Amino acid sequence: MPLLARSVQAPLHIDVRRGAVADLGHLLADGRISSGGDVAVVVGPGQGEKIAELIRPTLGSADVFMTAGGTIEAAMELGSKLRARSYDAVVAIGGGKTVDTAKWAADRYALPMVSVATSLANDGIASPVASLVNDGIKGSYGVHIPYAVIVDLDFVENGPERINRAGIGDVISNISALADWELGREVRGEPIDGLAASLSRMGAEAMLTMPGDMSDDAFVTVLAETLISSGLAMAVCGSSRPCSGGCHEIIHATDTLFPGTASHGELAGLGALFCTFLRGDERRFEQMSQCLARHQLPRTPADVGLTIEQFVEVVEFAPRTRPDRYTILEHLAMTPDEIRRKLADYDDAVAHH
Repeated sequence: MPLLARSVQAPLHIDVRRGAVADLGHLLADGRISSGGDVAVVVGPGQGEKIAELIRPTLGSADVFMTAGGTIEAAMELGSKLRARSYDAVVAIGGGKTVDTAKWAADRYALPMVSVATSLANDGIASPVASLVNDGIKGSYGVHIPYAVIVDLDFVENGPERINRAGIGDVISNISALADWELGREVRGEPIDGLAASLSRMGAEAMLTMPGDMSDDAFVTVLAETLISSGLAMAVCGSSRPCSGGCHEIIHATDTLFPGTASHGELAGLGALFCTFLRGDERRFEQMSQCLARHQLPRTPADVGLTIEQFVEVVEFAPRTRPDRYTILEHLAMTPDEIRRKLADYDDAVAHH
């Protein structure tokens, strides 16, 4: 008998709206995740503590843990706290570092995890991947996808606008990642998962041309839902391939060589624009360049404080961050001099868009 359908991991609940956090207790109970609120609430250093206080009355027996997050060490430390007693679930409230730390710790101890995102900086809010630093190098670790994802627009609005805007860069980088995936199919015969590609592409196309900005609820809702669909795309194909190509190799290389340069989403947009230029796709380049400019996101190395020589070093190093991945960077295999020349042409092209 032929296989006529497939089952994929997806969150049981997705709630993107104002006031969503106030219903967390009901969601946990109605979703059979935790009827009595016996959960571990993990909060980050930003708005997490404030939200924890807001939901505490509906989660009577919850314990609240603070985490600086972002590293394997922090995730292991959190994991040891989760073993202190029996919890129904882990609720992570905060930005990407907090959510990823909780994802890893919850997965290690087979606990359901709920993601309550206070920022829209990247697609980690609903992905089956935890990006954590281990011995100074950021790696991606496969974890169970969150059981529920909540994005409360009230708290997103109160967060730093620059951090939230960065999510736009991460979303539109999907277009570059998908082009790299197609290149992998053409050159190496790599299979493409059509459903994963569709989930990745739809939101990215919407973001490219959608009017509005971070002050517009409709725009922010689409951004949040697009980041969530990117997470689903990764869950569907079992890897980050539909959302991560040469653009993300540039992110990881920058984080390794020049840590603290810029946020994930800012570097994703820059990396995607540069890789699109390398492909010679002028229509896509113009669309992406205009979108990044419209939302005041970086387009050149200078915009994130990198010199030409530093960015040449980043691009040369980038393929080493994902040895198994084939992208435009591996395809061109440029020497430092070739990168330098391409970068000069790239800066000229950006200046004219």
